[in-house]
Amino acid sequence: MAKTTKRFKEINKLFEKGKSYTLTEAVEILQKTPSPKFDESVEVALSIGVDPKKSDQQVRSTVLLPNGTGKKVVVVVLAKGDKAKEAEKVGADFIGDQDLIEKIKNGWTDFDAIIATPDMMREVGKLGKVLGPRGLMPTPKAGTVTTDVAKAVEDIKKGKIEFKVDKNGIINNFVAKISFTKEHIVENIEAFIQAVSKVKPSTAKGQYLRSLFISTTMGPGLKIDLNSVSVS
Repeated sequence: MAKTTKRFKEINKLFEKGKSYTLTEAVEILQKTPSPKFDESVEVALSIGVDPKKSDQQVRSTVLLPNGTGKKVVVVVLAKGDKAKEAEKVGADFIGDQDLIEKIKNGWTDFDAIIATPDMMREVGKLGKVLGPRGLMPTPKAGTVTTDVAKAVEDIKKGKIEFKVDKNGIINNFVAKISFTKEHIVENIEAFIQAVSKVKPSTAKGQYLRSLFISTTMGPGLKIDLNSVSVS
């Protein structure tokens, strides 16, 4: 039987298993948990009432978190000419065309997001085996296939994230760092939930937002009373 560490013994004193907490209460508890000596991410697991097997219930979109993610995001831009220059001006980390495509084709994925102009997509499409499994494939729906590369880079650097429902009807995403203020964490989570609510498929029946758990990278998962989440 695995031995419970001193850290988890302390964590277990802070909350009651099976209890639903308000969003603010849960964030307060997570911020009180003993630190594992690094700035943990705050993660959400949101169960929604859709059938992911149906093409018209594939929930996927983006949200610009009001307080950013707290994470340094490495952005690649695949573009040529003036569009490459625009990306450079706003701080894209890697910019190129065929050279970067070949590098990625050979397995390089040391980045968090990739943006491509439409004219590059014929070549980018060949990277599906590398980018697809990592969720990095540029798509118009996520705003990562665009002619406005400057705005796309700026949004991602400011805290724009993509979310997508998995085969079990759950959306898992990180939304903040535990070092953020309580208010900023709550604001980010509420913005995330609101963005998911706005893209509810018209064919989804019954309760849409079913359950919400929040946790830190190495902390407990706390169930949230969805009535405590402010969603307009």
